[in-house]
Amino acid sequence: MIPGWRKAGRVIVEAGGVIARLVVGGMFIYAGLNKALDPVGFLKLLRQYDLVHTPVVLNSIAAVLPWFEIFCGLLLVCGVGVRGSAVLLVTMLVPFTAIVLGRALELHANAGIPFCAVKFDCGCGTGEVYICSKLVENVLMTLLSVWLACGYGRKFALRYNLFGSGDV
Repeated sequence: MIPGWRKAGRVIVEAGGVIARLVVGGMFIYAGLNKALDPVGFLKLLRQYDLVHTPVVLNSIAAVLPWFEIFCGLLLVCGVGVRGSAVLLVTMLVPFTAIVLGRALELHANAGIPFCAVKFDCGCGTGEVYICSKLVENVLMTLLSVWLACGYGRKFALRYNLFGSGDV
């Protein structure tokens, strides 16, 4: 083995963890702020999925979810409770991606256009997006979040774990 390669690999992984925290956290802060600044618009986008029929539940989701995304994003960026925040983001990303995929398949079938040509506002806070790029983005964010939940992203973290020692 070439001397220094192990150390170089460790530095790359540590830098990757910091970058992953900043990218995923930053994207959730951005998306959450866009939704929080236009709660009525976000509520209308939630209605298009036709998953929740009780107005009080739908309004609660529209009011709370953006702030929860901002909170989790800030925790990741600051390096506080990284593992827990990443797990929460995965539990939000996986079902959301499945719901967006279902809506895109429905639009694809109704419009008769190529799947990657389907474009709609999925409610993620970034306006209209092409579905293929959105699915790739969500899969990458999910993979990065899983990677962070597996123990990476400790470098420059203020407090990696909320409970217990910071080294676990």
